[in-house]
Amino acid sequence: MTPREHWRATSCLLVLVGTLPMMPTGFAQEDEPAMIPAPDRQPSDGTGPHARLIIRGATLIDGTGAPPIGPVDIVVEGNRIADVVSVGYPGLSIDDDKRPKDATEEIDAHGAYVMPGIVDMHTHTGGATKAPQAEYSYKLWLAHGITTVRGVPSGTLAFSLSEKQRSESNEIVAPRIFSYHTLGSGERYKDTKILTPEQARGWVRYAAKAGVDGLKLGAHRPAIMKAALDEANKQGLGSVAHLGQMGVAQMNALDAARLGLGTLTHYYGLFEAMYEDHDVQPWPSDMNYNNEQHRFGQVARQWRLVAGRGSEKWNALLREFRDLGLTLDPTFSIYSAGRNVMSARNADWHDRYTLPTQWNFYTPSRESHGAYWFDWTTADEIAWRNFYRVWMQFVNDYKNMGGRVTVGSDSGFIYQLYGFGTITELEMLQEAGFHPLEAIRSATMYGAEALFEPKGKDIRFGVVRPGLLADLVIVEENPLANFKVLYGTGAVRLNDDTGKPERVGGVKYTIKDGIVYDAKQLLEDVAAMVAEQKAALAAGQ
Repeated sequence: MTPREHWRATSCLLVLVGTLPMMPTGFAQEDEPAMIPAPDRQPSDGTGPHARLIIRGATLIDGTGAPPIGPVDIVVEGNRIADVVSVGYPGLSIDDDKRPKDATEEIDAHGAYVMPGIVDMHTHTGGATKAPQAEYSYKLWLAHGITTVRGVPSGTLAFSLSEKQRSESNEIVAPRIFSYHTLGSGERYKDTKILTPEQARGWVRYAAKAGVDGLKLGAHRPAIMKAALDEANKQGLGSVAHLGQMGVAQMNALDAARLGLGTLTHYYGLFEAMYEDHDVQPWPSDMNYNNEQHRFGQVARQWRLVAGRGSEKWNALLREFRDLGLTLDPTFSIYSAGRNVMSARNADWHDRYTLPTQWNFYTPSRESHGAYWFDWTTADEIAWRNFYRVWMQFVNDYKNMGGRVTVGSDSGFIYQLYGFGTITELEMLQEAGFHPLEAIRSATMYGAEALFEPKGKDIRFGVVRPGLLADLVIVEENPLANFKVLYGTGAVRLNDDTGKPERVGGVKYTIKDGIVYDAKQLLEDVAAMVAEQKAALAAGQ
């Protein structure tokens, strides 16, 4: 059975056994979700890499924070950028004498914008209970210009390492994959718990030998955390931590950063490092972490507990994070439904691009992770809006102080869909105070730096410059003027000629490793998957 046939059989089974949208049945998030591998890339899946591809006449956003420049011709030879040539000035005819010659393939990008491929630093590929086929999330990512993902994790250790290799050799249609895993994952450790520092070190050595790129840590007890991070740094592995609420009382963000943590994802542990009158969050007496409305409702109440912006604690924490080299990967987008669940539930893309199984996972349930809308109130949303205000102030101040902030989405939960959630993250960085060029830098160069820094190597992508890998995004609208043009559903704009609204934008081409993908065709492929699962559902009724 081919991967595609396996997916069809599994997909049909899932919908026919009762995972219907809006039904009360839910599913817990799998620790290592079972996934169906992507099918082999076919000759019709993208073109290239080409001997000499020239992208003609684009306006370039290079990813470093530099201003746009154009028109430029970008020369790609094989899978690398060979040259970037300025070929004239805006409003004037292009100087043909300056233009690079001898193209074997050309893309007309006059009037379009080119930027580096997006690096999403917090992804999960899916799982049998929501998005069983890896092809689904891979194509949604690529359709939104995402050419590299950090899976934290993306399926089991064996699955993610296999898919990482297949993507690296372009056997599948997928972003480049960096594989991060949790302590104790992997076949050798399936019946073993990590209970001692030496066991933690042993697992890190095992993971490094297996080929993982880094560790995804929780808020482990200090001795375990210290050993794991120390060994990871010795092995040249990266590290990212979700300092969950069950452990954050003994391991907040500052504690972890002092032990050598590379990246803090989400907000866990950040507020706890700035409490004024408490050492732990003052939970209500009926608090139960397994009640997800308690978990996500109460965490937002922290906005009242911290030292305010500009206070001694606030500034001291910013400085120490910066001096320790900590990267912040806030993932604003994944929690954004908390401040307006109606908007997230009714996003433009759900009907056409969200699988029924994925929709069922989102639907209020006491079992599905992140489906916590048991009785979500105006007061809950106001608490989240206040929480975001403080959280965004801290992240923006960190950027202004010289700290590195990256882009991560964590989509697949809480009404956020793969690819679309990453673009929402860019919008929310802008809301936090980032200039659009700063947001794009976070999504490109800074993400690449955070991935390669633990290995002591220079970046291989993330900036449009000669010598780096040809990971590029071509969009016919200006993303600096409106990030919404990067959504697969585009932006709505009034056409003054017709007097009617129209959709504009959406990525036109995503180039990964020199291979040119038609982004809109990738979205059509996803829409066909969704329609197929809906048809199977209808046939089973």
